[in-house]
Amino acid sequence: MNICLFDESELNKPLDLRDERAQHITKILHKKVNDTFAAGIIGGDAGVATIVSIEEKEIQSADGRKTFTGGTLSFTFEPLSDGKPLNPLVMVIGFPRPIQLKRLLRDMAGLGVAAVHLTATELGEKSYLKSALATSDAGRQMLLEGTVQAAGTHIPELFIHTSLEECLQAVESEGNVKCALDNVNPSMPLTSFLAGKNLSGGKTVVAAIGSERGWTDRERGILQEAGYERLGMGNRVLRTETAATVASSLILGAMGALE
Repeated sequence: MNICLFDESELNKPLDLRDERAQHITKILHKKVNDTFAAGIIGGDAGVATIVSIEEKEIQSADGRKTFTGGTLSFTFEPLSDGKPLNPLVMVIGFPRPIQLKRLLRDMAGLGVAAVHLTATELGEKSYLKSALATSDAGRQMLLEGTVQAAGTHIPELFIHTSLEECLQAVESEGNVKCALDNVNPSMPLTSFLAGKNLSGGKTVVAAIGSERGWTDRERGILQEAGYERLGMGNRVLRTETAATVASSLILGAMGALE
């Protein structure tokens, strides 16, 4: 946890010592009164928090059989920066295995993409959409963890779609630079495509990556009709989360976001 994030409404309230953030501050960082720690407002500024007080008290369980230490931690917050705003990169990703999805969402948030659109695909496993992680709340928690790891405050948006057509319609916007990663007959390498684009002016890039078995010919037609250039990243077959991380890193590099 490289930054403790709070909703703006939490800034003027004592933090329960049983809260995960308070546990991290006191047990992992070993912070005491008058010490500072990195903090930020979700979707807002990042800065420094100063501990004003730590009040501990014994609390009994509801049945009266156990006691444990509770209490509150109070702090002040000083904003110092904009909290690393997200980059104008939207990732369209065929729904991966749940265990891969955890890593994928954390990595996408860590890299600072603006949004992740997870979509069912024709070759994707339909049962993945029924997993516990296939909910906005569970997915947002993974994005939050990635944001905290990156010491940012801005969390990417997450959307879930039941078809590629629905997904592409949702991300459609005039002026977007559109690319679809595909290792079957790509028109050119992603690196060559990016070299021919001036992305330093804040243009939004939408990058589409299929599920682990790739795109069908019908989906390739849908992508082409929607204006997506089919691009490659070498002759190796990559896992979905690996392809997403590599593609987003190359695109962010072309944007100048990694300088």
